[in-house]
Formats: sequence, structure tokens, C-alpha cells
Amino acid sequence: MYRILVGGISGSGKSTLAAAVSARLAIPYHELDALHHGPGWTKRDSFEDEVHAFAGEPVWICDDQYHRFLGDLLWERADTILWLDLPRHIVITRVVRRSLIRIITRRALWSGNRETWRQLVCDPTHPVRWAWTQHGVRRNETVTRIADHPHVRVVRLTSPREVRRWLGALPSRSAPRVSGPSAEGRRAVEFPYGS
Repeated sequence: MYRILVGGISGSGKSTLAAAVSARLAIPYHELDALHHGPGWTKRDSFEDEVHAFAGEPVWICDDQYHRFLGDLLWERADTILWLDLPRHIVITRVVRRSLIRIITRRALWSGNRETWRQLVCDPTHPVRWAWTQHGVRRNETVTRIADHPHVRVVRLTSPREVRRWLGALPSRSAPRVSGPSAEGRRAVEFPYGS
């Protein structure tokens, strides 16, 4: 596992799992929401360029989203997908709790943006509404992408218990040593022990 996508609907725990795997494997985590969102929830002009830049690196982990801007770029370059295919009731409980905490505490997110009550109620792309309406759609899209990218190793996790168990079994690694270009034109990466 060198180039890892963490997939799932909003609220499934993509960012949390990606950060945990990043720390455990000592690989850089690129949070796509942080790269995407500019002030006022606008898309940052540099988004695609920044994603292309890190996707060309030999080692990374990021969340699987923003396909309308990135297409299958990350799937084409990934070697592993950690698919958080959690039941809708678990996802909805998590995303509602997360949004309520963000709204009540007025927690600043990317580029100083904050979730609001108005967004929760009126915006069909708000994470709570998105998770409810797109849960099955996102699952079907992931199944299709898996079929279209047979080179990607799939780790499908269907419950919080499975996620904890899988993460607990993942060995810690020290930071990878990066050397010169490999035969594929990418920099070769060596970990102290296996992938």
C-alpha cells in the first residue's frame, strides 16, 4: 500500500481513517476538502493542479471524492482503496452529530468556512442531506470504479468494528526512504518492511 484512496459517503469516516493510516504508515495525507474549499465555500483555482502534483508522488493517502473535477485520476494512480461501505444509519448518525457540533460551536473549517443552520436546511449538497440522498448512489459508483480499475486492491470495511480491527492489525512503519527514478519513471520507495 503506497497510494491509497479512502472511499465512502460523507460522514463515513474517510478523513478520520485516512489520518490514522497516514500516521500508522508514515505516509503523507492529502485532505481533498482542504485543497478544494476556498473562502465562501468556493472551489480553489489551484485544486486540480495540487491534486495532480501529489498524485504523481510515489506515496500518499487521500479521500476519494470530487470526481466531477478529477475524473478517475486518483483511481488510475492508486494501488489500494479502503472502502468504508457502512450502513446508512451509522453514517447518518455520524454526519448529523458532526454537523451539529460544527454549527453549534461555529468551528472554522477550510479557509475559515463554517457550517450554518441555513446550509443544513436549504443546501441539497450539505453533507447531512448528501449522505442521506446519495448513500446508495455512491455505493454503486464505487462498485463501478472497482470494476473499471482491476489493478486497485480493495479493502471493504462494512462496520465500525471492522474498521477498528483492520486498523489495529495494520503494522506501523517508519517513514519511507525515497530514491531516484524507477523503471516506471516514478521514484522508487522502500519501506523498512513489507506493504
